Amino acid sequence: MNSITDLLKKPAALAALAFLAGVLIGLGYAWGIDPVRWTDQPISATRQDLQETYLRMAIDSFRVNGDAPLAVNRYLETGPQAYQIFQVIKNAPGKLDPQAVAMFEQVLQQNGVYTPGGVPTPEPAAGGAASSLVSIAIIFGGLLAIGLVAAAAFWLFRGRNKNAPLTPQQQALELSRSAEKTDYASVGREPPVAQYVTTYVIGDDLFDDSFSIDAPSGEFLGECGVGISETIGVGDPKKVTAFEVWMFDKNDIQTVTKVLMSAHAFADVALRAKLEAKGELTQIAPQSQVVLETQTLQMVVTVADAVYGQAALPEQSFFERITLELAIWPK
Repeated sequence: MNSITDLLKKPAALAALAFLAGVLIGLGYAWGIDPVRWTDQPISATRQDLQETYLRMAIDSFRVNGDAPLAVNRYLETGPQAYQIFQVIKNAPGKLDPQAVAMFEQVLQQNGVYTPGGVPTPEPAAGGAASSLVSIAIIFGGLLAIGLVAAAAFWLFRGRNKNAPLTPQQQALELSRSAEKTDYASVGREPPVAQYVTTYVIGDDLFDDSFSIDAPSGEFLGECGVGISETIGVGDPKKVTAFEVWMFDKNDIQTVTKVLMSAHAFADVALRAKLEAKGELTQIAPQSQVVLETQTLQMVVTVADAVYGQAALPEQSFFERITLELAIWPK
């Protein structure tokens, strides 16, 4: 989710997405809602069975009007397959008068168009080609306009809301980005295969962050994460008094969990008894560390920052915000 949010903040990526949305909307309109309807298609561009029907009608018309130039022109309009189609008609005239077919053939021979090599296809009218180009230009122009309008609307909306207060999730994201990760190499320790920072800010009642653990080769090793374990008091937003950190090892096929508690919760016998079933209990303190281990993985959880909230509740009972760093090594 964070990577998508970062991408949307880049003007170039946003413009590309807006253009793509415009293209998809334009295509949906052009093909589904108001598709282009072609009219006055030349007979040479139709199916062969329709061309045969047309040529049969031309022969029957010639039988009635005897207009040789018109007959030749209609034969040419049938297209490159006119000769082969005429042979089909000649061998199976059906309801046509065989004498009319023979007369039609004679006219074609006299005008030098009756050849097995095919016949030239009449050039389409210039207006038709121009009309097609205009239609294409209109479609692409419309798509571009939709994309530009979408981009402008987004930037206008963004401009109006740039001074709006950040949501708890947005505040948490900014805090996680600004947090400085532990440089394990500088203290002589091998760098972890995965290192994440996650932040909770009061008001994020659905806080539940998870991350994939992958080897340098790309092999999936497991997952880890942090979520709300227990709240205190009533009303909104929820007052979180304990978090649970967990790690799943695919090779161990198990998930280990530890509970990070506020000072008040850690001292509360009833709360301790309630949360013990979830995992080992630990009191949260700035820069304190908790270690989770499985058969093949080790995770060090560092409390990078922790601030208690103020309300009509016991002191140090719930958190205003907390930032945790998760660093994982293979064992």
